[in-house]
Amino acid sequence: MQETLLRAWRHPESLDPRRGSVRAWLFTTARNLAIDAWRRRSTRVGEVFTDELPEPAETVDETERAVEAWTVAEALNRLSPTHREVLVECFYQGRSVAEAAARLGVPPGTVKSRTHYALRSLRLALAEMGVTG
Repeated sequence: MQETLLRAWRHPESLDPRRGSVRAWLFTTARNLAIDAWRRRSTRVGEVFTDELPEPAETVDETERAVEAWTVAEALNRLSPTHREVLVECFYQGRSVAEAAARLGVPPGTVKSRTHYALRSLRLALAEMGVTG
C-alpha cells in the first residue's frame, strides 16, 4: 500500500480526474505491484545453509534391473504372438494406437482390445512366476 501511495505522490499527473478514475489507477497500480512482488519471490533461488554434508546419491542396482528385465521378457514369451507384438509396438517401441494399427495391419480398435487382453495375460503370467505388485 505504501508503494502505491508513494507512486501516486511521485506522479500527480496520473491522478487527474480528466484522465480517468483515480480509484481505478490506485487499484491497478497496487495490483501490478503485488504481481511484481510475487514474480520476484517465485524466481529467487533460496540459499541453504547447513553444517551437515549431503547424503551420497543412492546407487542404482543394475543387477536388480537386469533380473526385472529378464522376468518381463520371460513373461512376454509366455503370451500369444498377437498379444506380444501389440505390447512391443505400444510399450517398447512407443507407438500410438494408430501407429501400431498401421504397422500391424489391423484396425485401431483391435489394437486397443489386444492391448487390454495382453496386459491381463501379462499380469497373469507374472503372477504365475511369483511376481506380485
